[in-house]
Amino acid sequence: QVQLVESGGGLVQAGDSLRLSCAASGRTFSSYTTVGWFRQAPGKEREFVAAIKWGSTYYADSVKDRFTISKDNAKNTVTLQINTLKPEDTAVYYCAADARALVNSGPYYRERSYAYWGQGTQVTVSS
Repeated sequence: QVQLVESGGGLVQAGDSLRLSCAASGRTFSSYTTVGWFRQAPGKEREFVAAIKWGSTYYADSVKDRFTISKDNAKNTVTLQINTLKPEDTAVYYCAADARALVNSGPYYRERSYAYWGQGTQVTVSS
């Protein structure tokens, strides 16, 4: 059974940094063609944050100067480094993954392009 588990969230102050991790079980990250992070702020829809698709990285415009996504196949984890946190970064952060071939995959920024999801980790940024 495929399972993704996020960790690393918490309550931090504006300007701090956080490192979110996503661990996979039941399947290695090396077998996924696309891995990504999404977030959902209170009262808002879930939105794309960052992704690695076929070796290329992608970011939402709102985070590309502060967020870094990386994948460690040896540790079977995907991380999201968040620097200079802002109150508007407060959200539940979700890890997602998909294993479809490029020809069958959807846009990296679409939720429906990911078959596997974690339960999320809360990040709260105080001002």
